[in-house]
Amino acid sequence: EACKSPAEGHSPSLAPSAGAEQREKQYRAHRGFGDRRGGVISARTYFYADEAKCDQHMEIFLRCIDASGNSEDGFSAIKLTALGRPQFLLQFSEVLVKWRRFFHQMAAEQGQAGRAALETKLEVEKLQEALAKLGIATKAESQHWFTGENLGLSGTVDLLDWNSLIDSRTKLSKLLLVPNMKTGQLEPLLSRFTEEEDLQMKRMLQRMDVLAKRAAETGVRLMVDAEQSYFQPAISRLTLEMQRRFNRDRAVIFNTYQCYLKEAYDNVTVDVELSRREGWHFGTKLVRGAYMEQERNRAAQIGYEDPINPTYEKTNEMYHRCLDYILEEIKHSRKANVMVASHNEDTVKFTLRRMMELGIHPSEKKVSFGQLLGMCDQITFPLGQAGFPVYKYVPYGPVNEVLPYLSRRAQENRGFMKRANRERDLLWSEFKRRLFAGSLFSPNH
Repeated sequence: EACKSPAEGHSPSLAPSAGAEQREKQYRAHRGFGDRRGGVISARTYFYADEAKCDQHMEIFLRCIDASGNSEDGFSAIKLTALGRPQFLLQFSEVLVKWRRFFHQMAAEQGQAGRAALETKLEVEKLQEALAKLGIATKAESQHWFTGENLGLSGTVDLLDWNSLIDSRTKLSKLLLVPNMKTGQLEPLLSRFTEEEDLQMKRMLQRMDVLAKRAAETGVRLMVDAEQSYFQPAISRLTLEMQRRFNRDRAVIFNTYQCYLKEAYDNVTVDVELSRREGWHFGTKLVRGAYMEQERNRAAQIGYEDPINPTYEKTNEMYHRCLDYILEEIKHSRKANVMVASHNEDTVKFTLRRMMELGIHPSEKKVSFGQLLGMCDQITFPLGQAGFPVYKYVPYGPVNEVLPYLSRRAQENRGFMKRANRERDLLWSEFKRRLFAGSLFSPNH
């Protein structure tokens, strides 16, 4: 709502590059899906108007960080689509997904199809032969890639090694051709950006840097919100780059994982492993997800696989699986941090039980809980009284900008009415108990 434009970055002066027609369907810009509010119940959305508007958003986020800095251990949330042109996030996401799928294609050639992301390891010799056979690189060239990056010394390359080959610090991505699995033709991994697009990308990164530095200076943890799946690979990659820089001594930057996505567990495990190898503090917020209706409509209309888990039960399983992995990492290293952003009582109970079993004490502040202001107080208050770090997520701003978001939350909250009635009944029972016990205003109750 904060900044409307007819579509996501469809400016007549910024025509897509010639290779855009060959992009995989999920990561193409589609005019019919330019307004990202449709079907979104539980998230704020932003629209690219111009660079000045993005600067205004950055200033608002800075004020939010400063406000959070007035309390101990504050959190502040930002969205990357507010800080730049979403078209860049689409293009970058396409590059990352192409590159990852190419890795799994090579793994299938080596008989490793279907393995978990972290368990898949390519044999370097076979990989070099395959690259030469495809006409992508001679054996000498690919040997230079791996020795130049000190990769493959063990004789194998895993997904993290593979991803580092297109790190922003290398020039490989500008040169590499990968096979299009649909056409069988080789095409550039990274379509060339126009000069203006390149500037827009740099400005987005600069705004992220300003926000991260302010958060670190004021002692605020910065949560980068998850967004639609077709933006998310780029958002997560950029967030990881910030974590590498700012999470050396403590978790300042938190990524967000949406557990209704089929690939959520793979994403969590790969990123935790990266933090282990590089020695920084992993920070995450776990949510179920905010864009289900929109994601499914887009997948059906454009014609790609639905990225969302088929049932609510499967999403619950995914949430608990991801959460358990992070709790195990906290036990193992004490260098992981998680916010359990959930209104689900079973999820909260699961977390408390696993914390007790793993010996994670609330006072360590490695695990925190978050609920929206005005929702699920019957969960929030007992957690706080028991000494757990618990937060109320407070959306704020001008009425005309916040009201659409709040109205969608009200629509979503219809499903919580039974819980609200239960909360009212519990409060009434407690009121009567204290009244008859003569302890209505006692500070010890």
